[in-house]
Amino acid sequence: MLDQSTRAAILKLHAQKHSIRGIARALKVSRGAVRDVLHSATEIVPTLVRPEKATPYRDQILELYARCKGNLVRVHEELAAAGAQLSYPALTAFCRRQGIGHEPQQPVGEYQFQPGQEMQHDTSPHRAEIGGHLRPVQTASLVCCYSRLLFFQFFPTFTRFDCKVFLTEALQYLQGACETCLIDNTHLVVLKGTGRDMVPVPEMAAFADRYGFRFRAHAVGNANRSARVERSFRYIETNFLAGRSFRDWTDANQQARQWCDKVNARFRDDLKASPRELFALERSRLQPLPVWAPPVYLLHQRLVDLEGYVSVDTNRYSVPADLIGRHVEVRQTKDQIEIYRGPRLMAAHARVIAPTGRKYRLPEHHYPRGPISPRSDSAPEEKLLRERLPEAGEYLQALKRRSPGRATLALRRLLQLVNDYPRAPLLEALCTALAYGLFDLERVERMILRKLASEYFQIHPDADGDDDE
Repeated sequence: MLDQSTRAAILKLHAQKHSIRGIARALKVSRGAVRDVLHSATEIVPTLVRPEKATPYRDQILELYARCKGNLVRVHEELAAAGAQLSYPALTAFCRRQGIGHEPQQPVGEYQFQPGQEMQHDTSPHRAEIGGHLRPVQTASLVCCYSRLLFFQFFPTFTRFDCKVFLTEALQYLQGACETCLIDNTHLVVLKGTGRDMVPVPEMAAFADRYGFRFRAHAVGNANRSARVERSFRYIETNFLAGRSFRDWTDANQQARQWCDKVNARFRDDLKASPRELFALERSRLQPLPVWAPPVYLLHQRLVDLEGYVSVDTNRYSVPADLIGRHVEVRQTKDQIEIYRGPRLMAAHARVIAPTGRKYRLPEHHYPRGPISPRSDSAPEEKLLRERLPEAGEYLQALKRRSPGRATLALRRLLQLVNDYPRAPLLEALCTALAYGLFDLERVERMILRKLASEYFQIHPDADGDDDE
């Protein structure tokens, strides 16, 4: 089919008295096509009207679409079972043209922001290699809508406490706050309502008042409204997390901060400047940080266990021994675990972000479990052996070197030999054993018995006969 410009050229050449053959040769089209255009006498391309195979089944398609819950595959199966001669592509094309199950495409709007007007905050799940393991992380991001300045951090989970910790870090990175902070309809901030009717949680509203901004939620399903922050997550995943590994959570967040500094200083073609240069203009429009803001902490009430520990996120932290069995107040901050007894700080630990289930004890909280008796230099058996058999001192030292520990069992066995056998065969057997490096006392005992049998218990038959006579 000829396009509108070609049809207009045909009509113009015909008005200039050119022949049909000349027009066809000049425009490289067929003479029949030229005649069709001259017959229609209009440059508008005619609309082809074709009967659609699915038109007779329109009412049945609408009924099946509702019954099959919008599944066109099931709709086509039911139509085929009813005898309809209709292909699946013909069905989907018909539904698309008729607007069945297809919302008409709406043009994407464009949002313009003034310096200091709005910042956007959101989170997204990713996977990062931390401590040698690939684990899920929650990436929290904040973007200034005018300058596109980016700041993000990683968390193992993202609770309301983590949200306040992150926003505090982000606002300190910006050295101020925009008038509004756009969020999605997350339960961490939203108490009730959605969009413009959103009412924030009093805790989060008080946090926003402290820094001079207010939370605002976009309408449900309007993801384009938060495109500034949503677009950054893919960039983080495909650029920052690609090929990087981290020792721990602190190292991951430090590298993320350094990467933000580099990206914010990079020139962008769409902005015709770098985000840091645009932020120089936006910086003067931000709400200033308060002179002093209390640190963000999560409060826990704990009972000190019998081992002198309190548990936070499965990690156990030591406390002074005199607090065992007492109730304490634990304040979990971004970097520390602070343990209070009333108004007094009793202990402060470096916070372990990941739940490990391990014990963490301060050096000053190491207490012995009872008095330890002083250890003597030698065992009592050794003292008795040296008193009763001083000649065997060399064998005694060699026996101790060859025996495990303090050689208590070996010394007791040797003391038993000293108590049971005569001194002379015992010393002779020990000298022989020392010469051959023999320290098996059972074999030494057999040597003593052979010596006794051969020398001390001899029987003379002649002497016995004389006595009988």
